[in-house]
Amino acid sequence: MLDSSADQSAAVREQELRFPSGDSVLAGRLYQPASRPRAAVVLNGATGVPQRYYRHFARWLVAERQVACLTYDYRDFGASAQGHPRRSKATMADWALADQPAARDEMRRHYAGVPLWVIGHSLGAMLMPLQDGLEDVARMIVVAGGLVHHHDHPWPYRALALAFWFGHVPPLVRALGYLPGRAVGFGADLPAGVYWQWRRWCTTRGSYLPETRQELPQPRWEAAGIPVSLFAAADDDVVPPAAVWQLGRVFGDVPQERIILDPQAYGLKAIGHLGAFTRSNAALWPQLVPQKE
Repeated sequence: MLDSSADQSAAVREQELRFPSGDSVLAGRLYQPASRPRAAVVLNGATGVPQRYYRHFARWLVAERQVACLTYDYRDFGASAQGHPRRSKATMADWALADQPAARDEMRRHYAGVPLWVIGHSLGAMLMPLQDGLEDVARMIVVAGGLVHHHDHPWPYRALALAFWFGHVPPLVRALGYLPGRAVGFGADLPAGVYWQWRRWCTTRGSYLPETRQELPQPRWEAAGIPVSLFAAADDDVVPPAAVWQLGRVFGDVPQERIILDPQAYGLKAIGHLGAFTRSNAALWPQLVPQKE
C-alpha cells in the first residue's frame, strides 16, 4: 500500500547538496529516512531530464523502502548549470564517466558502510559498464537504458528520430552552438557536445562500443560481478526492449534479470520512455524496488 503524499513528506528529510565532479560543481538533493537506511541509492537521470522529475519516486523510496536516495543534475544542465549551454564544453561522456561516479562518491560520504545501489534511467545506465569505482556497488537497476540505433525505433517514432539526427536539428545546433531543445520539441536545451556525441552513438551500429578501444574505456562490469536488473517498457519507442537487452550484453556474464513492463498489466494507459518515474505510474515502483531482496 502506498503512503499518501502527506505521510510520505512527513517521513522524508530532504537536503540540497552541491558536490564536485572534476572542475565542475553539481547540484543534488538527498532524500533521507529518519533512521539508518537499508541501502543508499544514486539515481542517474536520463538525458535532458532534470532531477526534480524523480522527486516523487525518491520520496517513495525513503517512505516505503527505507532507502536513501540522491538525485542530481549533470554538469551545465538543470540546477547544475552555471550559464547558457552555448558556453558549455560538456559531453555525454562527461555526464556518464565523470558526473555519475562523482555522485556515488558523494553518497558514500553520507552513507559509508550502507549498501550502495545505482538506478540508471536511460543515459543513467547506458555507460555504467565502462565505469570504474564500482567495487562497493551492490546492485544495478536499469530502467529504459539501452544501446539504440535509429533503425531500431518503430514507426512512426522513427520519423521523429530521423529528423532529430538528420533533418533540421543538426543545422540548428551548428548555427546556435547548442541544442535548442525547447524550440525543437525535445524539452530541454543541451550543450552542443552532448548532442553531437549522442547523435553519433544513436546513428552508429553498436552505439559507443566502436569507441571503447580509443576515446572510451573498455567495458569492465563483468570483473566486478555486480548483479543487474534490466527493465524495459513494452511501449517504449525511444529505447525498445531489444535495445535494453543489447545493453545487458555489455554488462557481461553477471547475474541478470530482464523484465518487460507492460502498462496493461499494471492498469496503466502508458509507460513509454519516461513514464516509469511519474507519480501517476507509481504502481510500477514496487516492481523496480521490491520490499524484500
